[in-house]
Amino acid sequence: MKLNELADNQGARKARSRVGRGAGSGKGRTAGRGMKGQKSRSGVSIKGFEGGQMPLYRRVPKRGFKNPFRREYAVVNLGRLQQAIDDKKLDAGKAVDSAALAAAGLVGRRIGAGVRLLAKGDLKTKITIHVAGASKAAIAAVEKSGGKVVLAEAPVQTAGTKSKTGTDESTGEPAPGTEDVPAGDT
Repeated sequence: MKLNELADNQGARKARSRVGRGAGSGKGRTAGRGMKGQKSRSGVSIKGFEGGQMPLYRRVPKRGFKNPFRREYAVVNLGRLQQAIDDKKLDAGKAVDSAALAAAGLVGRRIGAGVRLLAKGDLKTKITIHVAGASKAAIAAVEKSGGKVVLAEAPVQTAGTKSKTGTDESTGEPAPGTEDVPAGDT
């Protein structure tokens, strides 16, 4: 067999049907769409329309809601962290942060609210990691291997709003009307 003799099996490649190309083609004139009506025209948009019957997307009850203030984290598991250290993508001697994780390909460029460490897999290397959040099991596993998890304090409120301690978070000074209230009693 030579390269010029290679060919697909008979019937493996089927040419697409070209409609509206004359009566002799068998798919001319109405191009297989039938006569007249909305569905024979272009620009038809009746997806989900069931002829007046209550459509499925309105028959099914609504459930739940999307929290507009949700925090979405980039997730990193301990097993993938150990794999990156073994592959020399991460230096265990240095503190690992979100920039190092992104450089190693463990998280994407869009980190969202930060990186969250989860306990899937095993970690055998001593490592210091700076993350926005971590599960209790992940923290225990890192500390068991001799490492340390540093949780970054993520601001929950926007700047210039009153915090639970009664201080303006943008300046750190007491918020107006809270000077006489001791911290922690609010």
